[in-house]
Amino acid sequence: MREAHKLLGISNLLANEMEEVFNRWSRVKITDKYLKQLIQVAVAPNPETLEAVRKGEEDGLSTLYQNTVEQVLEYALSCPTQQMETTKGTLFGAYNAVTGYHQNLRNYKDDESKFKSIIYGTGLKHNQTAFDLCMAFAKMGADALNRRI
Repeated sequence: MREAHKLLGISNLLANEMEEVFNRWSRVKITDKYLKQLIQVAVAPNPETLEAVRKGEEDGLSTLYQNTVEQVLEYALSCPTQQMETTKGTLFGAYNAVTGYHQNLRNYKDDESKFKSIIYGTGLKHNQTAFDLCMAFAKMGADALNRRI
């Protein structure tokens, strides 16, 4: 019982800290240009893709990657929940677009595959990269994206 109480306390503390972070991000503006760049970095499957994005050599990138970037960007710009004051044109909206893509748009073989991707796999990797980029962007602005790619 004591351990459960301790775990609940830690969970509550983390939830409060995340709420503060997301509230801060909802006040940080991001242009469509930097939104796309953040998405490109967050969903990049490998270092070679990141290097190609950095060099502006996007034409040679895989169709799967380019389609993923476009789908996340479209989600960010047109989904009704992305049009709210706290998400539209904000850093929180950018993060929400990447996580929302994995939860609401991406096609999975089945629910188990979806769960595994978001908890352990590609979805987790993309979401964590987006989170890290947003943290850096909130501190350093667009320069954070250039340092990451």
